[in-house]
Amino acid sequence: MHVPRPARRRSRGVWAVVSLSAAAALLMSPPSAAAEDSARTGGGSPKVDAALARALEDGGEAAFFVVLDGGEADLAGARGRKAHGAKAEAAYDALREHARQNQRSLVSFLDKEKVGHQDFWIADVVRVEGDAELAAKLAARSDVARLVKERRYALDEVEQQGGTVAAAATPQWGVADIKADQVWEQYENRGEGIVIANIDSGVQFDHPDLVANYRGNKGDGRFEHDYNWFDPTGQCPTAGVPCDNNGHGTHTMGTMAGANGYGVAPGATWIAAKGCEARECSDASLLAAGQWILAPTDRNGQNPRPDLAPHIVNNSWAGGNTTFYQDIVEAWNAAGIFEVFAAGNAGDGTTCSTAEAPGAQAPSYGVGAYDSNGAIASFSGFGPSKVDGSMKPNISAPGVDVRSTWPGSTYRASSGTSMAAPHVSGAAALLWSAAPSLIGDIDATRALLNQGAHDVDDTHCGGTAAANNVWGEGRLDILASVDKAPHTAATVSGRVTDKATGAALPGITVKAVNGASGTRTVTTGADGTYRVPLAPGTYDFTLGGYGYATRTVEGVELTTGQPLVQDLALDPVARHAVTGTVLDVTGKPLAGAAVEVTGTPVAKVRTAGDGTFTLPEVAEGGYTLTVTPAAPVLCNGVARTELTVDGAEARTVRLPARADRFGNSCAPAAYAWIKGTGTVALSGDEDAKTVQLPFPVSLYGVEYTSASVTTNGLVNFLEPRLGDYANTALPAAEKPNGIVAPYWDDLTLDRKSSVQTATTGQPGARKFAVVWNNAVVVASGARVSFEAVFDEASGGFTFQYQSVPGAGSGATVGIEDQAGSDALLYSFDQAVLGNGSAVRIAQGAK
Repeated sequence: MHVPRPARRRSRGVWAVVSLSAAAALLMSPPSAAAEDSARTGGGSPKVDAALARALEDGGEAAFFVVLDGGEADLAGARGRKAHGAKAEAAYDALREHARQNQRSLVSFLDKEKVGHQDFWIADVVRVEGDAELAAKLAARSDVARLVKERRYALDEVEQQGGTVAAAATPQWGVADIKADQVWEQYENRGEGIVIANIDSGVQFDHPDLVANYRGNKGDGRFEHDYNWFDPTGQCPTAGVPCDNNGHGTHTMGTMAGANGYGVAPGATWIAAKGCEARECSDASLLAAGQWILAPTDRNGQNPRPDLAPHIVNNSWAGGNTTFYQDIVEAWNAAGIFEVFAAGNAGDGTTCSTAEAPGAQAPSYGVGAYDSNGAIASFSGFGPSKVDGSMKPNISAPGVDVRSTWPGSTYRASSGTSMAAPHVSGAAALLWSAAPSLIGDIDATRALLNQGAHDVDDTHCGGTAAANNVWGEGRLDILASVDKAPHTAATVSGRVTDKATGAALPGITVKAVNGASGTRTVTTGADGTYRVPLAPGTYDFTLGGYGYATRTVEGVELTTGQPLVQDLALDPVARHAVTGTVLDVTGKPLAGAAVEVTGTPVAKVRTAGDGTFTLPEVAEGGYTLTVTPAAPVLCNGVARTELTVDGAEARTVRLPARADRFGNSCAPAAYAWIKGTGTVALSGDEDAKTVQLPFPVSLYGVEYTSASVTTNGLVNFLEPRLGDYANTALPAAEKPNGIVAPYWDDLTLDRKSSVQTATTGQPGARKFAVVWNNAVVVASGARVSFEAVFDEASGGFTFQYQSVPGAGSGATVGIEDQAGSDALLYSFDQAVLGNGSAVRIAQGAK
């Protein structure tokens, strides 16, 4: 009997009411004696942690991390830099090079073993999936320190308070309690020029109290999410667009940077990484998010820009007694990124050593929680740390009944150390904005936050009245910390207007550049005003915005404590029409393609039936013209070409072949069916057989001499894979991985069906075909005939379709890498395949 087919698409997660914290995984710490004994008892190596040893018993498989034993990256060069961007770039370069060198031998071994892997650089680890045999081989390697099971941890729901509440215009109790509002008044500082981030469940980017200072907000109704948002979890319904399928991340961001009294630093700019899938956070997502914080990327995870790293990152998640994030924290600190962690909600008001990692790690700045009456929260984690004996928390902040922003453009009151941590992150933004000489100086920043805190005498878990394991250094007071900071800044402010009309210009970017201090960036508000505190020195100011000529003011001398008012007017520029024609990858006119002038408020247009378009008014200047094909995308890539407008412009844009990150690309091909000659002994439902290849075939840079052919239209290069009848979009981390999918669907073979192979041509120019003849589509009973052809000369693949019911509306067509992290997807559940058609995939050489 056929097993009922499960939901075809992978879960996107569900909405949940939560308050706190994902727990971390045991990754970077040496295994305990108990773990070693457990591993030995299970017959494994002492390098294998106990959880992994249990998972691999009795033929089990698991995802786990291979922790390399090759020392640490040399981050001294990063620590020695002063400018924020330079520190981040130096740290990124050192970490990437160390991981590349140290992981080279392991990666080569995994490729030879046909093991998919996901490689990380911010911590020297590689994620794999396998069984006890693989673990034994890896543990025997001299370059492997530990093997640690990947874990996923639920977000804690215990401390949630209340439902949605109305908006408010006065500072929330926590904002007032730490005297952030007094910093606003006395120092006229709200965090301007500082970029703050969170690793959490996501953020509703267009929430009314968050949208204005989202870095991706272009100020004219447009949003650019590249480098400002990252979703390694793949849970957001629209790829590349921020979401929060939980609420937790929107809440913590509101406490850091929300408007109307919700945020501690409402003048700061924010970005976000979704390190938690929905109700839980996985090791892989947290690691990927940690990397992105140091080197933000575009929406495809490409073209990293460490110069766009945030100044501060909030982590409102905690759990266990591990040192999982220690390497990541130390990398951030070397890059000058100030990190804040929740101390965890495992407390009971009395018991000591309940603080949870990563906030319980010595390198992390961990935060406890107190209520509006000044009492420590019953759930707040206490020290000393079980991880390393250090004093925890480092400091305490408001964390009970904290009202903040919530998805759906609403508000909610929540409790937890998750709510306390963002008060400290926002406070650090105020401190760095008011005293820019502190930017990147992690030790001095911690010292000032500690010195400003109010002591609370509770030594029942050890410590002193001034610093103990219940309150840390005491209750956060950001006004006192700012008072004690070095007041060397010179504040530059002004108003930007249209030179022709005198009208205020909102959304104008103001960049202040100094060789030693780096670049500080702010944007003008609705009234055209800007304000940025800067360290003394000589600066070049560059102002720019759509429709206006860029203006640079060079050599502006700023003196300690001396404010400068700099009102500036910008010249408007002329506007012209941009017209043209869009051609698809084959050179034919393409209808319905979106044409836009990237980074401008010019309305996007769609090409007509003959591929033509008109953008009636585009301001003079240099831009990128972006053309995006409409669904179904098929083999049409996105075209991005330089556009200089200095008069009427006419362009013909031919779309490139769509490609994955590895560089594989596809294009329509001439149909030339190869008839099968040899039989593959497949029959019935859910069957697979391994075939020998007549020549080596490469997939994502790894060569294979054999592959598994399945009844469900797959060539699987990693393993004979059964139970793959539920096809999905690609890529996806879940198995099967390392696949070529000419027609992946729930298929079965009866007496009229067969799977064959054929080899044609001479050595050096052979073609090898795997042919599915008259396979039955389980959902409809219709029959399909198709084949995958491997080309020895070019290394490419060709998918050919002799007879396709429903135009392939239920199938997945494409290829996927061995880790399920990269893929070239031609179609998924789309009616785009025709009888007598062919698609060719050319392999990249990354």
